Amino acid sequence: MKLKEDMNPLLLQVFRSVVWVYSVITFIPWYFFSGAGTNLDRARRIKARTVSGHPAGPYRAINSQQKLVAWLHPGVDTLDKMFEHAAGRFPQRDCLGTREVLSEEDELQPNGKVFKKVILGNYNWLSYAEAYEAAKCFGSGLAALGQRPQCNIAIFCETRAEWIVAAQACFMYNFPLVTLYATLGPMAIAHGLNETEVTHIITSKDLLQSRLKAILCDVPRLRYIIVVDSKPTSWPDIPRGIMVLNMDAVKEMGSRPDNSLNTKPQHPDPQSSDIAVIMYTSGSTGIPKGVMISHGNIIAGITGMAERIPDLNETDTYIGYLPLAHVLELSAELVCISHGCRIGYSSPQTLADQSTKIKKGSKGDTSVLKPTLMAAVPEIMDRIYKNVMTKVEEMSKLQKTLFVLAYNYKMEQISKGYSTPLCDSLVFKRVRALLGGNTRVLLSGGAPLSAATQRFMNICLCCPVGQGYGLTETCGAGTISEVWDYSTGRVGAPLVCSEITLKDWEEGGYYSTDKPNPRGEILIGGPNVTMGYYKNEAKNREDFYVDENGQRWFCTGDIGEFHPDGCLKIIDRKKDLVKLQAGEYVSLGKVEAVLKNCPLIDNICAYANSDQSYVISFVVPNHKQLMALAEQMQVRGTWEEICNNSQMEKEVLRIITEAAISAKLERFEIPKKIRLSSEPWTPETGLVTDAFKLKRKELKTHYQEDIERMYGGK
Repeated sequence: MKLKEDMNPLLLQVFRSVVWVYSVITFIPWYFFSGAGTNLDRARRIKARTVSGHPAGPYRAINSQQKLVAWLHPGVDTLDKMFEHAAGRFPQRDCLGTREVLSEEDELQPNGKVFKKVILGNYNWLSYAEAYEAAKCFGSGLAALGQRPQCNIAIFCETRAEWIVAAQACFMYNFPLVTLYATLGPMAIAHGLNETEVTHIITSKDLLQSRLKAILCDVPRLRYIIVVDSKPTSWPDIPRGIMVLNMDAVKEMGSRPDNSLNTKPQHPDPQSSDIAVIMYTSGSTGIPKGVMISHGNIIAGITGMAERIPDLNETDTYIGYLPLAHVLELSAELVCISHGCRIGYSSPQTLADQSTKIKKGSKGDTSVLKPTLMAAVPEIMDRIYKNVMTKVEEMSKLQKTLFVLAYNYKMEQISKGYSTPLCDSLVFKRVRALLGGNTRVLLSGGAPLSAATQRFMNICLCCPVGQGYGLTETCGAGTISEVWDYSTGRVGAPLVCSEITLKDWEEGGYYSTDKPNPRGEILIGGPNVTMGYYKNEAKNREDFYVDENGQRWFCTGDIGEFHPDGCLKIIDRKKDLVKLQAGEYVSLGKVEAVLKNCPLIDNICAYANSDQSYVISFVVPNHKQLMALAEQMQVRGTWEEICNNSQMEKEVLRIITEAAISAKLERFEIPKKIRLSSEPWTPETGLVTDAFKLKRKELKTHYQEDIERMYGGK
């Protein structure tokens, strides 16, 4: 993972000698004043152990060996109580922030396309008291419109402050909130709305126009559409029987004395066991399933997550830009609200100064907000990694040499548990500024993070990456690595709210008795394990069970191993394992994780048929790298023509094979044929989920002709 040091060996030796002298002089005072010794002890300590004495587990965190933790504060066991508690403790502190749009304009690109660019102002903030009052009035208004407790209501909206206000309103009034991804297809949206029998839906002007309007006739029970945008708009072509209202109008309705919460003593308070959210998964396979999540499940999950973020308090700032319909983002924001942090909203298109919607010369959201906490999916971190490394390649020889030497020096230091304040301020300050310059914890979830990307984030962004593992079915909670643990490729120890057991999987050859580490399918148990799938008893019996102590467990389908210090490593997935013709087992996920580190690859899907002897792959190449390679090989044409060029395909395959060999993949794991894809895989194409996980079934259908060609059928 070290960068190549391309310089005169004598100069390199001189540099290393100077660094050695500097380290010797500064080490002792730095070691004692920085607390490095304490951090090293924390990193090396046992973090979890089996409570049964058996290598299969169950494994619990050291500080929850006797009992799993289910709540942050005694008596605060529902989400409405949690928000009320936060609003009471931090009434005047900033809660939810939105940037003002100063101007919008269309910008013509060299390829003829028109991109919308924005200039944004400062953040405007709602205090905790104001956000609580807004939620209370909105919930009261929904009740006045006929929404009843324990009757489902849907939200289909981008990540923004109004989403959380609406959600908190539903939690207060005990309206189970049905969440749907903004990128789901029309059939999936209609399926979710009809299955949950909603009569009211909360959405945005853009999504109503672009996604919802077309399917309104397919959702016969729908009566009210509440649009969160503040500017009223008339909707002349909405089907009869459906009323469109503005969020402000509903809040105003709820604030009337005859409708307010305080004058309705018959309003039933939610119980810990009541459904808070029915979260439709983005569905990497088939039709999305609705996961029923109780108030108690979410409270337990956020309690476990909060324990892994040191010194979390009301001075922290979190940037919200991932889909709130995803359990990672919703849990992260609720963790912040429970501790009085402020949340500033963003989007992937406005996140940084270089983001696609930010007009050149104006500031992206991270530069203005300067967050201290951030969640990210590996896809976003991989992009940052590749973009920075591409810029490093374009530096002058001197600049590049200094960067590489500093990078490798810092890598050596952090692997020993030491920090490098001089390198951070002199070399990595500009890279760190990409995320605002104040980030102290970066939480990664949604998919496995490669070791190279994790180490890059540690080094260049100067902050620890807490790699987490959890699923919608466990409220996103399972494990998170500690900020003092700088090892890569692991997801940390079980959270204080959950425990993990390894179940033998004979077909894959994984057993809890394996040496040196016990291995098996990961089963997660605890108060964070959800109530199951909505109206899907067959799947519930397959994936969930209750043990003799009455505790719920979820069978994840992921394969893991526990290390001696109690940390978990995800090593495989049951659905990703394919047996080749000759009997060798190939983990498609492992092949993809290794090859995604190749600079030439933006995304990759490995594929194998059990009646074939080799692996093939579909590859989304990096535009800049492939164009440079085409120029080098004197191949000309449009982007699509270059991707379809057989000569380019062979050369990319050669580079991929070299990367696979150097990463020590087995011969049978290395793709023998590839297809270069000129189209990127985004949630909008339906080929990946909102968390950018591959949808293997859809990818197989999409590339069926190529599969037949690569396996000799055509």
